[in-house]
Amino acid sequence: MLFLYIGIGIILLAILGGALFGYFRAFYSPTKREVMSGQIPDSEQYKKAKEHIKELISYVNELRFEEISIKSYDGTKLYGRYYHTKAGAPMQILFHGYKGSPMRDFCGGLLLALRSGFNVIMVDQRAHGKSGGNTICFGVKERYDALAWVKFANENYGNAPTILTGISMGGATVLMASELDLPHNVVGIIADCPYSSPSEIIRKFCKDRGMNSKLVYPFAYLGVLIFGRCVLNKASAYKAVQNTNIPILIFHGEEDTFVPVWMSRRVYNACVSKDKFLYTFKGADHGMSYMSDNEKYESAYLNFTALCIDRYNKK
Repeated sequence: MLFLYIGIGIILLAILGGALFGYFRAFYSPTKREVMSGQIPDSEQYKKAKEHIKELISYVNELRFEEISIKSYDGTKLYGRYYHTKAGAPMQILFHGYKGSPMRDFCGGLLLALRSGFNVIMVDQRAHGKSGGNTICFGVKERYDALAWVKFANENYGNAPTILTGISMGGATVLMASELDLPHNVVGIIADCPYSSPSEIIRKFCKDRGMNSKLVYPFAYLGVLIFGRCVLNKASAYKAVQNTNIPILIFHGEEDTFVPVWMSRRVYNACVSKDKFLYTFKGADHGMSYMSDNEKYESAYLNFTALCIDRYNKK
């Protein structure tokens, strides 16, 4: 009997150890982290556009902004920057990607929004930058942060028509938020290279690294459940858009090796909103659609934002 208990104990320790490894590998973010104002990785993804991105970041760094912060639904302190165009202007709230920074991910998107007449809030997602938290939840908790930012904007800058915009994990975040009880002035959602669900993207990451996803994913799921108090299958982008009537615009690069384009197609096909749009970009890697064809990107963006705001004004 003793050997049985020892055996069970060893198995439980092995499971717990695997769960802990999975948590630290995919979800944990240290409290004392570097606040990235625009670091660009030396990866193939950024190779073609690296110098252009540097120029944009340098320009954005000269813009005036107001530091703002809120407490989310669970008490987590979140940090953001507010860029003012004019009183009463429509609002756009920007959500960056997994282990990314708003300055790098939205150096082009911020300028596009400002040129288009938006006031803008550009946030550090939880467990990133200056925001609190240690667990990256792949949009499951972050979707409620999006709701909290909308409420903050309404209370402090007026109930202007608001568009939620995200890239990569940020794109999945705003899509997951689409099924929440959002204020009526959220008139549109823009998602650039979003994944379809946390489980599908994590399984894809496992395969990319030569791991058996069927074996590894349960440890990742258990790890973030135990140590991050996050239930990964509680939300997904493709399920959320089956419960929304908010207009949705999706961008995705056809050569995206990080988040494959089929994930955006799955979200688009599942979406029940009467106004839904999907634009793919030939030759574009992850998050590089705007850089690959900014004319096509801006045209789709301007048409969509005009549609959303016009419909809001006619109500």
